[in-house]
Amino acid sequence: MTAATELTIAGARAALAKREISAVELTEAHLKGIEALNPRLNAYITVTAEQALEQAKAADAALAKGEAKPLTGIPLAIKDLFCTTGVKTTAASKILGNFVPPYESTVTANLLRDGAVFLGKANLDEFAMGSSNATSAFGGVENPWKRQGDNAALVPGGSSGGSAAAVAARLALGATATDTGGSIRQPAAFCGIAGIKPTYGRVSRFGTVAFASSLDQAGPVARTVEDCAILLGSMSGFDPKDSTSADVAVPDFAAACARGVKGLRIGIPKEYRLPGMPAEIEALWQQGIAWLKEAGAEPVEISLPHTQYALPTYYIVAPAEASSNLARYDGVRFGLRENGGDLKDLYERTRRAGFGDEVRRRILIGTYVLSAGYYDAYYLKAQKVRALIKRDFDEAWGKVDAILTPATPSAAFGRDEKQDDPVAMYLNDVFTVTANLAGIPGLSVPAGLDTRGLPLGLQVLGKPFDEETVFAVGRALEQGANFTATPSVRAAA
Repeated sequence: MTAATELTIAGARAALAKREISAVELTEAHLKGIEALNPRLNAYITVTAEQALEQAKAADAALAKGEAKPLTGIPLAIKDLFCTTGVKTTAASKILGNFVPPYESTVTANLLRDGAVFLGKANLDEFAMGSSNATSAFGGVENPWKRQGDNAALVPGGSSGGSAAAVAARLALGATATDTGGSIRQPAAFCGIAGIKPTYGRVSRFGTVAFASSLDQAGPVARTVEDCAILLGSMSGFDPKDSTSADVAVPDFAAACARGVKGLRIGIPKEYRLPGMPAEIEALWQQGIAWLKEAGAEPVEISLPHTQYALPTYYIVAPAEASSNLARYDGVRFGLRENGGDLKDLYERTRRAGFGDEVRRRILIGTYVLSAGYYDAYYLKAQKVRALIKRDFDEAWGKVDAILTPATPSAAFGRDEKQDDPVAMYLNDVFTVTANLAGIPGLSVPAGLDTRGLPLGLQVLGKPFDEETVFAVGRALEQGANFTATPSVRAAA
């Protein structure tokens, strides 16, 4: 049998059902890997070993009784943005450093309902703001991949870098993540795994620490497209506690992976061919088109004319919503509290001590664009452009069934690269932010390696609530790519 930490979720479910491995053995293997590698990778902020073993024992009991659920005994990492009863939820920020929620997020409650085992809380960029997982108050995460002939530490992408690094390094079979402008798909691409941002409203946001409420959406990362489909099936569903949750049926996403793409029309947006785009990104994109053609799909060139405005639009809308959401962290109700001479001084001292540079930067930008005299010039105009971006996609769906683009403009970069240039960091989201602005699903699939041996991903975008087609296209790409490369730093088999 395949070694415990090398199993996929689908493979682990089969092995558990056949009693080839126990849930305790599977969990212990991952905890052993975490103990060995987390001091280096820093993928987890909090490890819940004792709780995980208790959950694994319960899973084995359920398996013995023939009462297995979709995720019984499957060890997962939980991004430290999801509230978990009795376990610290920090959002990777000093201001929430000791916050222990008295309630469970809907996403984690759904996973627990389906029998999952929680290994711990995964690291992230502070309040999910970043593209490198370098802004965490608990230290940055190291990508388990290395450039050929170079031992320099690389970033795993952000904000879900801890989730992606944990899965890639075999420290979890899968993980929860969130995506506000690409924070599932970009780290998935950087770490050589799959990750999907579902349609806005497909997964409840209740109990997930908010960054930008009209853009945030939770989703899974895992090593295969099928594994992502399995996890999304458990995470999804209508939630009356979330006013933005959509009351739509949850289909069998895993079954959709096997549908094939014969007869599908795949849009190729000309606007995604950016000036100065690396030749290897363009070559991989063309290879992806060829794989889909071989599988029976028809590529169709389309235009998404307002794509060029997506990044500046996002970096007006997202900080504006962040400035509003983060106003609650004032040192009065919960979290960090710094003493002050009066109430205003308390607010200022608490927020200065509690927030990192990137969070402060985005709060300031957001407050500025929402201020009197600038609201119409910036925020209102950005919302109008956002509507045009969504309209571009709505018109495209009349011609195509899904859209294929690159996932990122480059492979993972070094910890010491780009960090002093916020604009260069923001450009990492150039291919992903449109999906958040339009509220559509997007899947990143590992599809190849760059010239220095680092993973590159392709992105599939789909119609609202048509994740099934997205998974079918993603699986076809996965089969064409046959991506079997593994990071040099990973848990022992």
